[in-house]
Amino acid sequence: MTTDKIKFGTDGWRAIIALDFTVYNVGRVSKGLADWLKQKNDKPSVVVGHDCRFGGQLFSEATAKVLCANGVKVLLAKGFISTPMISLGVLQLKADQGVVITASHNPPSYNGYKLKGAHGGPSSPKDIAAVEALIPVEVDMPTQPLDYWEQQGLLQYIDLEDMYVEYLQGKFDFDALRKSPFKMAYDAMYGAGQNVVRRLLPGTVLLHCDDNPGFHGQAPEPLDKNLKELSNTVATTPEIKIGLATDGDADRIGLYDGYGNFVDAHNIILLLINYLHKYKGMTGKVVIAFSVTDRVKRLCAHFGLPVEVTPIGFKYISEIMVHDDVLVGGEESGGIAVKGHIPERDGIYDGLLIYEFMTKTGKTLKELCDEIYAITGHFYYDRNDLQIDNDKKNAIIKKAEAGGYTKFGNYTFNSVETTDGIKYHLDNGGWIMLRASGTEPLLRVYAEGNSKAETLDILEDVKQTIL
Repeated sequence: MTTDKIKFGTDGWRAIIALDFTVYNVGRVSKGLADWLKQKNDKPSVVVGHDCRFGGQLFSEATAKVLCANGVKVLLAKGFISTPMISLGVLQLKADQGVVITASHNPPSYNGYKLKGAHGGPSSPKDIAAVEALIPVEVDMPTQPLDYWEQQGLLQYIDLEDMYVEYLQGKFDFDALRKSPFKMAYDAMYGAGQNVVRRLLPGTVLLHCDDNPGFHGQAPEPLDKNLKELSNTVATTPEIKIGLATDGDADRIGLYDGYGNFVDAHNIILLLINYLHKYKGMTGKVVIAFSVTDRVKRLCAHFGLPVEVTPIGFKYISEIMVHDDVLVGGEESGGIAVKGHIPERDGIYDGLLIYEFMTKTGKTLKELCDEIYAITGHFYYDRNDLQIDNDKKNAIIKKAEAGGYTKFGNYTFNSVETTDGIKYHLDNGGWIMLRASGTEPLLRVYAEGNSKAETLDILEDVKQTIL
């Protein structure tokens, strides 16, 4: 039995199922959470749920039992749910905390444990650290069944999917969306968003909207390389003008235009700023993670909107959204939150906003992107995830931090930032960033250039330089 110290990464604790992610270790984390909650409140309540990942029900029930056994009331979701459903549930039910059993976009062998605060978004870094410090080496696992805790008044079942669907129906005109001239295709990547889109937009062309805990062997991350079937479906079906994809727990988004071209998170952030500010007259600060394109700063300067840059991890963005007036907060990885919704990433909500944008303006996704490029200029972004062992990964980062790289092939740079990772601002106007994954043995290489060919060339030159 592994009882090593459990560490929360950028977004929760994640580990390989049956190796480190075990019922016992989930119990340890839950005991730490219970102790932390009891320090703050005599009768705390926690919303608990799981996504479509293998073992989700087992781990969420283990979480519930440990919390109940330690005097914490549990509101346990029926069936699989998305991360935004938990965050919304915490807020609407006035709970003290939320727990989602999910490893988000990680490979199928992983599962994880995300913490959600009473504000309806990721728990703050300070609170996560406090829970982490209280995780015991050993825990007494309760043997009583769930029925026992329900009889004790410490367990209550809730339907978060119904709550979320009802909430969305109050936010969007679905009659208008169902009559949209732009047909939509949706790829759930076998994830937790599948039922919601099926219920709200029944005319949508659905892909991978069945419960497959192994995700057919592929990491459910909405990147172009993982969505070729969606891209092809959109490109070869004339009436389909937009392709939407969400990740395993449906908090991240990817899009395709009517030609089957990938529209990444950088562009989606820009589209949302343009729609909410220019078309809907909304204002506020724009908050972006360190890995997001500087074109956001250019668009915000054009509109006179302030910008704040955070370390990578949506918890940093969410923390600002709780205290400040934020219009859009977003990450390169596809996690984006908007004003008027909870301070949480939500791939389905973001996708509906873009779909509404197209429907109301009568413009295609490509036309809406071109409207932005008229201000920011054209750009192309891509990322390489290099699978390398941790020693090699750490050595590359250490060398970069020490100024060991002076150029990458033909590409020279004029400045370096180290907010979270190492970001090189290139002389051609693009950028490169190196960042080690906190949950997997891989090194992420980010790059932006002025064209697809240039960006792919940058990535190859970086790979040849560092490996």
